[in-house]
Amino acid sequence: MENATAQQEEARHQAQPSARPLFFRGLSGKLLLLTVIFVMVAEVLIFVPSISAMRIRWLDDRLNTAAAAAVVVDGLQNIQLDGKVREDTLRTTGALAIALRHKDESRLIVADEMPPQVDGQYDLDDDNPLLAIRDALDTLIFGGNRIIRVYGAIDEDGGDTVVELVMQDRTLRKAMLRYARNVFLISIVISLITGIFIFVAINRMMILPIRRMTDNMQAFAADPNDPGRVMAPTPGGDELATAGRHLAEMQRELQKTLKEQKNLADLGLAVSKINHDMRNMLSSAQLISDRLTDVDDPMVKRFAPTLLRAIDRAVSYTTHVMSYGGAKEKAPNRRCLKLKPLVQDVVELLAVDARSGIEVRLQMDGDIEVDADGEQLFRVVHNLARNALQALQQEHAEDNSVITIAANRTGSVVSITVDDTGPGMPRKARENLFSAFRGSARSGGTGLGLAIARELVLAHGGTIALVEKPTRGTQFRIEIPDSPVSLDLFRSRSGH
Repeated sequence: MENATAQQEEARHQAQPSARPLFFRGLSGKLLLLTVIFVMVAEVLIFVPSISAMRIRWLDDRLNTAAAAAVVVDGLQNIQLDGKVREDTLRTTGALAIALRHKDESRLIVADEMPPQVDGQYDLDDDNPLLAIRDALDTLIFGGNRIIRVYGAIDEDGGDTVVELVMQDRTLRKAMLRYARNVFLISIVISLITGIFIFVAINRMMILPIRRMTDNMQAFAADPNDPGRVMAPTPGGDELATAGRHLAEMQRELQKTLKEQKNLADLGLAVSKINHDMRNMLSSAQLISDRLTDVDDPMVKRFAPTLLRAIDRAVSYTTHVMSYGGAKEKAPNRRCLKLKPLVQDVVELLAVDARSGIEVRLQMDGDIEVDADGEQLFRVVHNLARNALQALQQEHAEDNSVITIAANRTGSVVSITVDDTGPGMPRKARENLFSAFRGSARSGGTGLGLAIARELVLAHGGTIALVEKPTRGTQFRIEIPDSPVSLDLFRSRSGH
């Protein structure tokens, strides 16, 4: 009762869909977060040269303003500027001093208070981008309280006139920080807008189909036998649509396999019930057939041994009838035995009616020995020969209906072939060869004969295969190698 309750609880737990993860733990949240991060990284990569260009433009504007004032003042020659003009000029340019240098002559145009030292000098005519980026980052991070000297050539006079500007970098750094703040805010807005667009697009194209497949797999796992829970794939040619079609196909195949397994389980239960009563009836038939050996009739004495062997095999089969599918076949009890008498027993058990027009031919030497389990090898050859006989009987052919059982030894391997002149193996049976309940070549067959034969041959370390032949009919070849002999057993047999 406790086990049943536990199984019911487990089934209910599997039937319940798993809770969705939190937003930033799911693919959607991670995708949005990564999009914002990547856009911000891209903005940083753009910001570095951008802030450098902004610094150059700012300094260039101040230098141009100072150059214009310097040219005007320079035209006045030695006239002394009054304090107000000087103050307005310096305030306009934001400089501490302005100088004009022409060839080898240098003239101080205007000055407020000359600083004792200059912390940095920058030539605006030097267009090295790496140096410009380095200077911009240096000003942005460490600037604000330094005196800098900026100079550059004036375009007129062929560039021989150079204007120099001495100033504090506090105003420059404030302008750069303001620019950086604006870029940062714009980057946040761009990142969010880009992230939302990407999120909506990819969520529709990828996340929702993946979530749909995940929900379907959970629902299908709760009840895989329900055909209504098979994935309905969406049309399209992308990878997700292809994955959906493969998932649906896999679910249909799984349902088919589960149905076959249920049928096999039901069949196994029915066979176990039938097997119990059948074994009792065969035991009674075995007791009665034992008395036939005492009947003094030549015909009875001729067929009684064959009948007894057939009933003994039937009793043995019922004992091991549940071995296939429920457990493995017992390990073969191998010994060296004559092959031809075993095959003759198979032919006698087939009981081919002479009036049917079907002929069974044996092509093998009487001294061929095979290292095998006699009962298991009998079952293999009998299953193949019986399939050949049924194929010829279904064809209703009157001429050239032949079953040929041949054998030969090559070294340590015995090769046995079972050949017939019937209609041949259908294509469906070839595709499912040696598969139980799927590899039958005739209507109403189960395919168990070939499946059992293959299992028994593999247990001997051999092979069984369908042989392609130019003429009509079906041919199977069995190859069984001799079992290896240990050194101690070889010495005991040879007397050493």
